[in-house]
Amino acid sequence: MVQASRKLILITGTTRGIGRAMAIGFAKLGHTVVGCGRTAGALARLREELGPPHDFTAVDVADDRQVKAWASDVLDRFRPPDLLLNNAALINGNAPLWKVAADEFDRVVDVNLKGVANVLRAYVPAMIEQQSGVIVNFSSGWGRSTAPEVAPYCATKWAIEGLTRALAQELPSGLAAVPLNPGIIDTAMLQSTFGGRAKFFPNPEAWAEIAVPFLLTLGPKDNGKPLSVPGQ
Repeated sequence: MVQASRKLILITGTTRGIGRAMAIGFAKLGHTVVGCGRTAGALARLREELGPPHDFTAVDVADDRQVKAWASDVLDRFRPPDLLLNNAALINGNAPLWKVAADEFDRVVDVNLKGVANVLRAYVPAMIEQQSGVIVNFSSGWGRSTAPEVAPYCATKWAIEGLTRALAQELPSGLAAVPLNPGIIDTAMLQSTFGGRAKFFPNPEAWAEIAVPFLLTLGPKDNGKPLSVPGQ
């Protein structure tokens, strides 16, 4: 089924999990998807599966120069996104905070928080000029609660909640910024923390069947609202 109004959807972290599932879901509905990830092979498979006009680029969102170059290319060849989904994230290996190595802590912060800021810096000005667009920064249940042994991840997701709600106050009318709790999904990230219990939760494909249509309903009316995917 093709939507009457085709949107340009930009997604970070499309090489696996819910990022990949969303890319496929939006494409099936007739929208154009541009995305990024760090694994070249996975991106090549996604490009082959979806074909043009969809476009996927190897980008480390924690590297501001890579993000700027990617955005310049996207904005030159496409246009500002109608829906920007900051999904890329890492989680630390299960450990008490004082046992998390400094470089691991830094990497979680660099991707989960600084990476989001890098993407916003690169795309939001063009969205403002376009006078429309929805920004969804993926938070977590652990951005509104906490759990032991994932303190660095919790810290970044709590930060995303605050960053997004502050951004919402800065945007002009016609745009929206939403912190979104996607729910609990059986991904590699969840498996790293839940182990075998992860299998009791929806897989990314099942989750995307609900999440993709929901994301398409978001608009200026939702600006600044902390939302969750229905049923999650």
